[in-house]
Amino acid sequence: AANGECDGGEDDLDGGPFEAVICDPHAAQEGLEGDEEEAMDDEEREEEEPEEFVQEPPKQEVKRHSDSDPEIDDDLKDAVEGVLRLKRLLSREFDDKDERAKKRAKQDMDQRSAAQDVKVSQLLNKWGLAADSLTRHVLENLTFAELQYLITSNYSPDTHNMWKSPAELLQTHTNQVRESKGPGGGPLDVVSCFKFKYKLDIMQEKLLRSLCHKDLRYVLRNYDGKRPLKEVVDEAQRMEPPEDEPSFAAAPLAPGVMSIARYCRLEIIDPLADCAAFGDANLTFAAKLAMHRKALGHVGRVIATTFEHLETLQERYKEIDETIAKLEEHFAEVYHGVDCTRIAIDPRFDGLQGSLGAVYYNYPHAGAVGGFFDGHPVVNWRHENLMRLFFRVLRSFVKPGGIVKVASNAGAVGVRFSYIIGSATQNEFDHVETMPFQQWQLHRYGRSYGDRRDVYKRPGEGEQYNAQRADSDMVYCFVYRPTGRVLPRQQIRLPPTYKTMLGCTDGALGERQGESKKKLATEFSGGLRTSAPGSTSVERRMGHMFHHP
Repeated sequence: AANGECDGGEDDLDGGPFEAVICDPHAAQEGLEGDEEEAMDDEEREEEEPEEFVQEPPKQEVKRHSDSDPEIDDDLKDAVEGVLRLKRLLSREFDDKDERAKKRAKQDMDQRSAAQDVKVSQLLNKWGLAADSLTRHVLENLTFAELQYLITSNYSPDTHNMWKSPAELLQTHTNQVRESKGPGGGPLDVVSCFKFKYKLDIMQEKLLRSLCHKDLRYVLRNYDGKRPLKEVVDEAQRMEPPEDEPSFAAAPLAPGVMSIARYCRLEIIDPLADCAAFGDANLTFAAKLAMHRKALGHVGRVIATTFEHLETLQERYKEIDETIAKLEEHFAEVYHGVDCTRIAIDPRFDGLQGSLGAVYYNYPHAGAVGGFFDGHPVVNWRHENLMRLFFRVLRSFVKPGGIVKVASNAGAVGVRFSYIIGSATQNEFDHVETMPFQQWQLHRYGRSYGDRRDVYKRPGEGEQYNAQRADSDMVYCFVYRPTGRVLPRQQIRLPPTYKTMLGCTDGALGERQGESKKKLATEFSGGLRTSAPGSTSVERRMGHMFHHP
């Protein structure tokens, strides 16, 4: 993770406030020994029925151990449905004897057509990889159109590559093809993003770039592709800027593109709305944000969150207590152990629905797995699902017109820029700008790796991120514009099965054979299950196998 913490999920369904409370059998026995008249009878009963004195918890208290969903409000069910579905999918091989669980797993997976299966087999046979289970897994995660493109383009993965397996090469290729049809991961101003969304031609782009600040803001807000662009521009020129919106009234006749870009970089947000920063490892970004808002006279709250608990942070960052004190001086709220994909079932976020005017997530990462690069198919699905589930849950907490900013490197292979932009647009967060990170008002803060390396080194102290350049750091900016329509259930990238991992011939699994490989595949299956977005922290459950990048 370039900055901030690996966000995988601390508040698992198997613990926390929903954990079943079971009476201590030793305490029960101590009470019985005080009753002289029934002591002998009770001792005999204990020998025959050792669980006699264990009080069974109410059925609803153990929901977190079952496939059933926790009890949540109807308006939040959509926010957490994807997290619960992914958890069930990851459990499918651990519950292979449970017919009900197997049936539920089939319902959780998106149904594939027979034509897709035919295309998959056709490609595998064409490439001579019919026995490669991991390449099959990558193909089975593609759409019919993507499979058809692979056939017509005559693409073939290099089966003799010394560094990467065919499956990893295929995954990289399909991501690059998908990204070639998108807006790109580099800097984009508001007009470029608007042009891509509505497929405008060069003359329409030229018209937009000629508008003043007031007129351009009006067009960006009111054009929906149904009316001619020129008609909306003429309407904008007749309108006066609304007095209750400072963004319109400020420098109304200044050049439009330049004014909006400056507005975004200076982080001039709604002064009354709350804001939240997720995965802020050492909380220095949140501290800078709180001081920034105070200097502007804002009254909205700043909610600073960390993925790790305070004890872990105190081990890694000697300055953390001082940073927290500074945040509290600026009336910020600090929450530890927060999984950004599960805030819909985090009681600390009760009452915040529809109240957030700004959300920040710097350098998201789902955590690295020892023996695999972030782009490898065995682990890459976790990064994509992190973004998909993050933006889906934000729909319930960000108010219409609220902004979301995600900082990342354009060349990142874990959380790729296409995962960020694609997940946002799928959930009605319009991509409005991509600005260079170094031009951002809030970019000067104490960045960290977000893992145990922070104990002895930090970025900027002669350390650089692997395969990442500072001039490629970007801030992807979005605005929540809900349409009111009911969205389909959140798509999730399917994880590899235990059988698929047994067939893996590279990475940590490729180095093992026989029972040793089966044991490692079993450990990976359990580890990936707990390290996925919405599950228990992987460092705490399988620290010997997993590490942050």
